[in-house]
Amino acid sequence: MMAPPVKKRKGEKAKNGAPPLDPEAIDCEWWDTFFLRNSSLSGVTVPLDEDDAFKYFFRASKTTFSYICSLVREDLISRPPSGLINIEGRLLSVEKQVAIALRRLASGDSQVSVGAAFGVGQSTVSQVTWRFIEALEERAKHHLRWPDSDRIEEIKSKFEGVYGLPNCCGAIDTTHIIMTLPAVQASDDWCDQEKNYSMFLQGVFDHEMRFLNMVTGWPGGMTVSKLLNFSGFFKLCESSQILDGNAKTLFQGAEIREYVVGGFSYPLLPWLITPHDTRHDPSHPMLAFNDRHEKVRSVAATAFAQLKGSWRILSKVMWRPDRRKLPSIILVCCLLHNIIIDCGDYLEEDVPLSGHHDVGYSEQYCKQSEPLGNELRGFLTEYLQR
Repeated sequence: MMAPPVKKRKGEKAKNGAPPLDPEAIDCEWWDTFFLRNSSLSGVTVPLDEDDAFKYFFRASKTTFSYICSLVREDLISRPPSGLINIEGRLLSVEKQVAIALRRLASGDSQVSVGAAFGVGQSTVSQVTWRFIEALEERAKHHLRWPDSDRIEEIKSKFEGVYGLPNCCGAIDTTHIIMTLPAVQASDDWCDQEKNYSMFLQGVFDHEMRFLNMVTGWPGGMTVSKLLNFSGFFKLCESSQILDGNAKTLFQGAEIREYVVGGFSYPLLPWLITPHDTRHDPSHPMLAFNDRHEKVRSVAATAFAQLKGSWRILSKVMWRPDRRKLPSIILVCCLLHNIIIDCGDYLEEDVPLSGHHDVGYSEQYCKQSEPLGNELRGFLTEYLQR
C-alpha cells in the first residue's frame, strides 16, 4: 500500500500551480449516491447485499477495489483533477475516479451512460478513464510477468495433478477484440476471417487462469502462427530464456522439456505442443492424448471468456477506437483480471465461465510442425497409455 498523500493547508498552492485540494471539497460519499441512483434501474437485477452489489458494478470486492486505488492514488493525486467537477461542485475523489473507470471497463456502456450513472459528464468519464488506464498500466506491471523457477514448478505440479500432462507450464490461446474503423483506416490487414475488423490478443495462462504473458496490438487479419512469431513470448522461448527449466523423464529413453499447449492454429514446436490431427487417423492413443490436451487448453479458453465477461468493453464492438490507445485498454483489462485472481477475489455470477470467447470463429489449421516437437508429442502420447 502506498503512503497517503500529505494534506496541504487551505490556501497553499500545489507544486504545478493547480488549485490546492481541499479534503472537505472532495466527494467521499460517492458509493452511497451511486448505489441509490443505480440500484433500482429497470431491467437490471442488482444484488440486495451491499458488498455483492459493489462487486456486481465494479467486478472487484471492496477490499480489491481499495488495493487498486492504492496502486494509482499517487498518480491521480499528483495531477489534481482540475475541471473534473461533478454536478454538486465537488472534486472527484480518487475512489470515485477509479469507480468511474472500472464501471466503464466492466460494463462496456457508453461514456454518456456511465456518466449518467455517476452524475458526471461524458468528457469527465473519458478523461478519468484514460488517466486511470495510464496509471494502472505503469503501476501494476508486477501482476503480469513470467513466474520464477519455484512458481513454475508449482504450476507444472498443478497441471499434472489435475490434468495429467507432465511438465506443462501453461496454455496459450488468442481472441479477437472486434471494432469498427473509419473508411480511411480500414484495410485487409485488420479484416479477419469472419469479415470483422479486429485486433488480436494472445495470452499464456497458468492453471488458475492467470495471464503469464500477453501480446496485443496486431491486426486480426494475420494468422495466429504469424502473431506468435512476432510476439516477445516466441523470442523468449526460442532463445531459451523461458521454458528452459528442468526436463522430466517419462520412461526409459523419453524425456520431456517444459512446454505450453496450444490449439490447431499454432505450429507444433518443441516448447508448444498441439493436438494430433485425427481427421484421417483417429487412433485411440491419439484421441486419448487430444482429450487430455483439450482439458488443459480449455483453461485458456475459459480465461478469455472470464476476461471478456468481466471487462465487457472487450466483448462489445468498439466504435472507431484509437488503435494506438486500444492496446493499453486491453492490457489494463488483463492486469485487472490478474489482480482479481492475485487478491483471492471471486467471480461475479453473471460472468460466463463456459462457452467460447470468440463466438462464430472457426479454428484454422497450421501445418507447421518441427520434428522434435512431433517426437515430444509422441512421448507424451505413449506416456498417457502406460
